[in-house]
Amino acid sequence: MARIDWDEYKEYKKFSMKKDNFEILLEFMKSYYNMNNPKEMYETLKADDIAQMMLEKRSITDAEALENFLFKL
Repeated sequence: MARIDWDEYKEYKKFSMKKDNFEILLEFMKSYYNMNNPKEMYETLKADDIAQMMLEKRSITDAEALENFLFKL
């Protein structure tokens, strides 16, 4: 499980066309960490305080809910 590098995320965010910070974070994780597995992504997000708040805001409580959110993008 990787730790989210928020400094790199901020740089990535500058060039993103998306408005939602959580969507940007998911795209960042796919790009920067080469993460595509929803379970791995969920575990990484759950281990980070800021990302955990983003999950809670969207009522994402498990990897399956994250996978469903990803399919909506």
